[in-house]
Amino acid sequence: MFRTSDVVLIAVMLSAAAFTYKTKHDAQAMMNRIDALETEIRLEKDAIDVLKADWSLLTQPERLQELTEIYEEELGLQGLDARQIISLESLRDIPFGNETFMVQGEPVGDGQDPVVTGGVR
Repeated sequence: MFRTSDVVLIAVMLSAAAFTYKTKHDAQAMMNRIDALETEIRLEKDAIDVLKADWSLLTQPERLQELTEIYEEELGLQGLDARQIISLESLRDIPFGNETFMVQGEPVGDGQDPVVTGGVR
């Protein structure tokens, strides 16, 4: 009735069909995963855009000025005085520790008495 070659060919055909089905199923699962990741990426990009817009609104100079005026007494804020702004020439007299810095091609500081601000030299 069935020869050995027929049985072998039927087994090969069934194996090929099973392999094709499994490959198609795995490919479809990967495509679903890719679609999910692309959706997640798009949502994250949208969230980043919203955060950037929110940041630009929160850092508007007019808004910050209003908040400064509102909370000036509570936070002990003080305005910037024109005497607090110094010129480049005034920086030549400030010592910078053991390092010598160059300003417009001339050494600045004498290497003595480092200026320490907030624990950072």
